[in-house]
Amino acid sequence: MNLDFTPSELAFQQEVRAFFAEKLTPDLRRANALTPSVFSDPDIFRRWQRILFERGWAASSWPVEFGGTGWSTAQQYIYEVENAIAGGPPLLPQGLRMVGPVIMKFGTQAQKDFYLPRILTGEDYWCQGYSEPGSGSDLASLKTRAVRDGDDYIINGSKIWTSHAQFANRMFALVRTAESPKKQDGISFILIDMDAPGISVRPILTIGGDHEVNQVFFDDVRIPISNLVGAEGQGWSYGKYLLEFERGGAMASGRLRSKLRKIEKLASTYRDGDRSLLESPAISMRLSELEIDIDALEMSELRIMSSLQTGQNPGSVASSMAKLRNSELKQALSRLAIDILGDDALIWEPRRPLYALDEPSLLAEDALSVSAEYLNTRAYTIFGGTSEVQRDVIAKVVIGM
Repeated sequence: MNLDFTPSELAFQQEVRAFFAEKLTPDLRRANALTPSVFSDPDIFRRWQRILFERGWAASSWPVEFGGTGWSTAQQYIYEVENAIAGGPPLLPQGLRMVGPVIMKFGTQAQKDFYLPRILTGEDYWCQGYSEPGSGSDLASLKTRAVRDGDDYIINGSKIWTSHAQFANRMFALVRTAESPKKQDGISFILIDMDAPGISVRPILTIGGDHEVNQVFFDDVRIPISNLVGAEGQGWSYGKYLLEFERGGAMASGRLRSKLRKIEKLASTYRDGDRSLLESPAISMRLSELEIDIDALEMSELRIMSSLQTGQNPGSVASSMAKLRNSELKQALSRLAIDILGDDALIWEPRRPLYALDEPSLLAEDALSVSAEYLNTRAYTIFGGTSEVQRDVIAKVVIGM
């Protein structure tokens, strides 16, 4: 890879910076900075997605034929880095980065025509129905069942850890449509209207104090057979394809580096005797180690983006490596931030959302979300496939274990 930008790419960089300076309002930047959980609240990300959609930038990695930008790898990299530096809220990935690519590749023309435009605008709010109470890392053991009845499937079962199901109007789910000696067979990929009768959502409050995940129950829920994506019984293959985009289809290094800069600023405001913690050798060493690790991840992500640019999917090993390192670095950054706060980390702000507090908190704004974010990032090495699962994938493919 040639890492030197061409004159046209440098011009694009200036265009992106100017756009963010004009359109990314202070309240959106502040909301992003004070959101400790994985996803932005609907009122935040939808406002930002609408702005991006009007500019034609809502789906930076989608093909032009489906409303994407058609950007080169370098342009996608520039955009992601500048977005992170500017503090733009992350868009909801379940639609744009997960179910969208699956519908493009395996969906019917009618499904593409109906769902893809609604994903682009943010009109449809998607959640992911994969994990179940007894089927987390062993997803192939899922038991939520879809039984064919005329032109419908009747679905019964439960999904858990379903992020933002309380807001979503759509779910893409893996369901069992047939029994098979091999448990990966007989699983289908289906699109579900969350307003269908028989669906109920039970909130789960995380240790960080946020209502981000839920358990979803299906009691004789009727879904049209036309909502099946691809062939019946092939859902396991489609689900694996989707996970490659969930785990490795985005540039995380830009946001990690932006977080590192914020932690450096935080360290400069806390003191150890007559010097700031930024001058502490121990803190400086940890900051340097994290900078190097982020550099290494960035190079891996650039290789993934190059594969996407040439029409390839990221591949299971590259995706697992990217997901693994992103999760570990998120946790390492949050641990460092907690250590910098010291005793202030014990001050707990229970009100949510933090960016909408109408009364001052005991903590300075730079420190306000640190403790909640530290607790929330404990889940990074679990959701989207545990770190143990990622290491298994890497070991099986690379060294044949």
